[in-house]
Amino acid sequence: MIMVHEPTPEEIKNERIYLEWGLTDEEYQLISVDILKRLPNYTETGLFSVMWSEHCSYKNSKPVLRKFPTSGPQVLQGPGEGAGIVDIGDGQAVVFKAESHNHPSAVEPYEGAATGVGGIIRDIFSMGARPIAILDSLRFGELDNERTKYLVEEVVAGIAGYGNCIGIPTVGGEIAFDSCYAGNPLVNAMCVGLIDHKDIQKGQAKGTGNSIMYVGAKTGRDGIHGATFASEEFNDEEEAQRSAVQVGDPFMEKLLLEACLELIYDYQDILVGIQDMGAAGLVSSSSEMASKAGSGLVLNLDDVPQRETEMTPYEMMLSESQERMLICVKKGSEKRVEELFQRYELEAVTIGHVTDDGMYRLYHEGNLVADLPVDALAEDAPTYYKKYEEPARIQAFSALEKYQPKTTNPAETLKKLLQQPTIASKRSIFEKYDSMVRTNTVVGPGSDAAVVRIRGTKKALALTTDCNARYLYLNPEKGGQIAVAEAARNIVCSGGKPLAITDCLNYGNPDKPEIFWELWTSADGIAKACEVLDTPVISGNVSLYNEFNGQAIYPTPMIGMVGLIEDLAHVTTQEFKQAGDHIFVVGTTKADFNGSELQKMELGRIEGKLMDFDLVVEKAHQDKVLAAIKAGLVTSAHDLAEGGLAVALAESAFGNDLGIEVAVDMPLNWLFSETQSRYVISVKTEKTSAFKQLFDDAATEIGKVTNDGKFNLTAKDGNLQLETKQLRELWEDAIPCLLKSEV
Repeated sequence: MIMVHEPTPEEIKNERIYLEWGLTDEEYQLISVDILKRLPNYTETGLFSVMWSEHCSYKNSKPVLRKFPTSGPQVLQGPGEGAGIVDIGDGQAVVFKAESHNHPSAVEPYEGAATGVGGIIRDIFSMGARPIAILDSLRFGELDNERTKYLVEEVVAGIAGYGNCIGIPTVGGEIAFDSCYAGNPLVNAMCVGLIDHKDIQKGQAKGTGNSIMYVGAKTGRDGIHGATFASEEFNDEEEAQRSAVQVGDPFMEKLLLEACLELIYDYQDILVGIQDMGAAGLVSSSSEMASKAGSGLVLNLDDVPQRETEMTPYEMMLSESQERMLICVKKGSEKRVEELFQRYELEAVTIGHVTDDGMYRLYHEGNLVADLPVDALAEDAPTYYKKYEEPARIQAFSALEKYQPKTTNPAETLKKLLQQPTIASKRSIFEKYDSMVRTNTVVGPGSDAAVVRIRGTKKALALTTDCNARYLYLNPEKGGQIAVAEAARNIVCSGGKPLAITDCLNYGNPDKPEIFWELWTSADGIAKACEVLDTPVISGNVSLYNEFNGQAIYPTPMIGMVGLIEDLAHVTTQEFKQAGDHIFVVGTTKADFNGSELQKMELGRIEGKLMDFDLVVEKAHQDKVLAAIKAGLVTSAHDLAEGGLAVALAESAFGNDLGIEVAVDMPLNWLFSETQSRYVISVKTEKTSAFKQLFDDAATEIGKVTNDGKFNLTAKDGNLQLETKQLRELWEDAIPCLLKSEV
């Protein structure tokens, strides 16, 4: 929409128009009285509104993020740039980051998911890395209504449509379903890239007189105020802000990726800095690049490539049109850059230059339309120390007795558990992704972690995303520890050593003390787990205000983790491989059902005090499992998660249509317990002695793999006798049936 009249600075102040853009009265006062010492004009107010949004400034979450360990001998780049970087030896490094695109995906699920993938890919190649893999982490409401089914189908199609067109495999991820996400789904995407140390880039604009160049797609009016949109709650009363959702073009992104990588690899003599135009578009990329370098900028907006007529400075600066990058190059080299991008049929236009005065000046049609200290936008947003207060539910949960399963027919319980959408096979979903493009995928979707080989070496990367938000709902601190630990277990089960994490911290409205308490205390848990497991936080994002009609989602800090597999011979998957192998359980099982899939299935809700969790035991078990894998003692490894031992045994048997003959020293119901720090491992007969010696009391032999297709499981108080094939069909058909069923 073309605005006929832009409000004057006085009208903005008197009518408090800034409130509509997310600035508070106090923030507007700080800008006008303390920083500018005058009233900001329409464009300047808009710049501050997006740069001081939670999405860009982290003004509510900075005190939380300071809790995280962010360094270590393996870390080459921690938080603060487009993505984090971890050394993997031989002059190589892995680059990775995760981002959320929750609100856009609730409004326009296909484009919201697609552009979320596009944005995270740009973060990776802006660092100088070639993207090699995409993972996702998705949360939806229950699959009992047409709206949720539509969201699932469209989000998955958007992720597949974007990444596959670019030629980057979607190799793994996770999906869970709970009613709290019905009005506010979560769409988190993670991208992983490879880089040589010599090619690492920074998003900086330095060197007085050097040129600022705009490369990629033209700017339109899509995505204006997208950063502010991501920092607000949803409700039924307000019309969905479709203008805040961008539209992506993966084919242009592929051209942009190749052009930028060629620029980085072959033009290092002239390239000073490069950054993605992501949230808050041109204003965030330009002001952050200058601020990081201690420089100033002058931009001439008449030169910004535009695909719509009569765009105002406000619209150009706040647009979040996709497939755009900002680069800083040495003065006099502009022609070389233009010629490079012309070969890829892309725009490359000089729109400004670096200054040494720390000021941020925008010109349009010969007029100075913004004149600000650059740090005011990029660095000087206020930091808020929010009140926090333990929710009443936590005390109420502490007073409840431990949940005891109501099941009297464990065989039927197992069948029903395997059909719960959070546990059931996601094959019908991940089959829509291309997981094998570029032919480096060793282990694709469906195992504990994806594995991607590093060409020219014996090494590989193990990749995963994980978070059980139900645990965090019962106990955010302990649940935060478990989220990191389970991601690490996934990496270990694949034969990898956990290196570092990225995160998407998805929470409700931080202005509510109970919600901020969830964020504050879960960060303590995440930080503690990262310290014990030696997995520093190298990148990530915060997504707050995930509420619908005042109802918050579960606290959902998605953990994305990367691990190094030193030799492809160590790659391990969860499926049992052959009859006769011995089955072991690592760890001790207790009656831990609070927050479990079984409790949710039987009660329709979760409640109670979360199970005990010991990070020291967790670390010890991880170290032993990885040592056993590297010693060649392990045939398969699978961590115990939702549904407990019975579900893990079933999933391990499904891959090769094998059976089991197992006896356990526990009640049948305990087969569905979700006690932490446990694994199901299969070992060849000739390796069992060495395996037992390594684990001592930490592992218990419970039976053998069979080839008769029978799932025979004996416990203290009875036994289960089922067919593996029948269980597998129930597990595989559950989600397709729910998606197709009439409501």
